[in-house]
Amino acid sequence: MSNEMIQDAPENAAAVATLEEPPVEPTNGHKEEAELDLDKPEPEFSSVDPAIGDIEEKPAARKSGPGTKEKDPKKDAKKAEKKRQKAERKGRWTKAKALANAFPMVDLIAEQVRTSIPKELVERVKKTQDKKKKIINLNYPYAKRMKSEDYEAEVELLEIELVKMQAWVKEVGERIVMIFEGRDAAGKGGTIKRFTENLNPRGARVVALTKPSDGERGQWSFQRYTEQLPTTGEIVFFDRSWYNRAGVEHVMGFCSPHQYLEFMRQAPEFERMLVRSGIQLFKFWFSVSREEQLRRFLGRATDPLKQWKLSPMDVESLGRWDAYTKAKEDMLFYTDTADAPWTIVRSDDKNRARLHAMRHVLSSIPYAGKDENTVLPPDPLIVGSAKTIYEKGEKHHS
Repeated sequence: MSNEMIQDAPENAAAVATLEEPPVEPTNGHKEEAELDLDKPEPEFSSVDPAIGDIEEKPAARKSGPGTKEKDPKKDAKKAEKKRQKAERKGRWTKAKALANAFPMVDLIAEQVRTSIPKELVERVKKTQDKKKKIINLNYPYAKRMKSEDYEAEVELLEIELVKMQAWVKEVGERIVMIFEGRDAAGKGGTIKRFTENLNPRGARVVALTKPSDGERGQWSFQRYTEQLPTTGEIVFFDRSWYNRAGVEHVMGFCSPHQYLEFMRQAPEFERMLVRSGIQLFKFWFSVSREEQLRRFLGRATDPLKQWKLSPMDVESLGRWDAYTKAKEDMLFYTDTADAPWTIVRSDDKNRARLHAMRHVLSSIPYAGKDENTVLPPDPLIVGSAKTIYEKGEKHHS
């Protein structure tokens, strides 16, 4: 070891001692521990070695957990506003329902139920008012309604086929007429709506005529309907048709016995002319049970969105079930022909009725591009001829 290193050793040792333990300044001449100055800010750490670079002290991570998350005032305000709007909408709907209960049809229906409908039937309907999936009619082939998700999946594919069919009708110049008949609340309008939902309105029309005017009453009973028949490339949907003469007009006395019998004689001839002129004619009768009809009437009477569907004439039909049954049986007897047969659709389950009515039409028309895996034959338990499908208490049509 060199003499220089030996001489420098005490100084180096002293330097090391200085680094290891800083001296404590004595107070009052005594060696005491220096008091900490709490008001003095702690020094910021910085680089000691320039080669390492600046070292910044990072703040400690905030612990997450219940009660530690800061609330976002904007989010809270947004949630509160949504909650307020929801409560306000509920209040308005409650008010609308209260007004709906004062709808005059409610009392009229109650009176018809009390005076003309069997008590056991009314009790059965009331017990199932909240069981929307259950079928009340014991003669219906299925105990429960078709699931909505299954129906929507299938009907969407059929709507694509209807669009193809309409394109073909326009291309070849076909003319199609569809008649939708049935008792009140049988599901005619809803089925037409589903048929036409995605069709081009320039080539598909819905005809729903009001009661005849004074001038129309003096016309031939088919006259105002002939004006609505399709031209080439067009499809026309009749929401009720010339068969008003065989139904409501006959039962309610709006036509004479002579006019009624003349209609029954002329209707087959009129329809034969339509078919032989090249029109494809579909005649649907939507068959609803008495129990299901009553349930739908009761629902419509207190629903602000459906009250427009009810009229005093509709309510009157509740008490004339048997008269309308007889009118239907006579109508089928005279007008169910080889040229223009009736197709009966059981409609206690609206979803099944719509689905299989669409299948019936698509299966019957030879349009281009038909998907045979989608366009299956209709369920024979739901759609069939007047000889195979009829309600309890109705005569078998042969």
